[in-house]
Order: sequence, then C-alpha cells, then structure tokens
Amino acid sequence: MTIDREWHEPVYVQVAAILRERIASGELAPGRPVPSVRTLTEEHGINRATAAKALKVLEGEGLIHVVPGRGWFVTPR
Repeated sequence: MTIDREWHEPVYVQVAAILRERIASGELAPGRPVPSVRTLTEEHGINRATAAKALKVLEGEGLIHVVPGRGWFVTPR
C-alpha cells in the first residue's frame, strides 16, 4: 500500500491504515515494535508531524502503545 497525496483521505489517515493492515496481517505482531517516526518519514516521504499523528490515531484505537524511552509497540490482544 502506498500513499496517494491526491486521495480524499489525509496522509496521516493513509499511514495509519497501512500500519493497521500490517498489524492485522501479523506482520507487526503483538508486543513487537512499530516503525519509528523517523522510519515512517523515510519510508513514506512524509514529515515527522504526519507520522506522529498516524501513530496517535492507532494509539487512540488501542492498537499500539508507547513505552517511554523505547518507542511504540503493538498492544497485546
């Protein structure tokens, strides 16, 4: 899945959808780290604020959580 800047959904929503799919497929397993903000910016050509907003969306859905000083992780089910 790639980012479509012409699509009607904001870029951060698209990035969240990509990560959501990776979690659902098991590619990002429970308890495992999620790509960092820096990695997301490099992979998708987005800015840090957009990457951080996408992660916050998934945090709000309970799919990921932050461990201070360590990063974002997939929440165990």
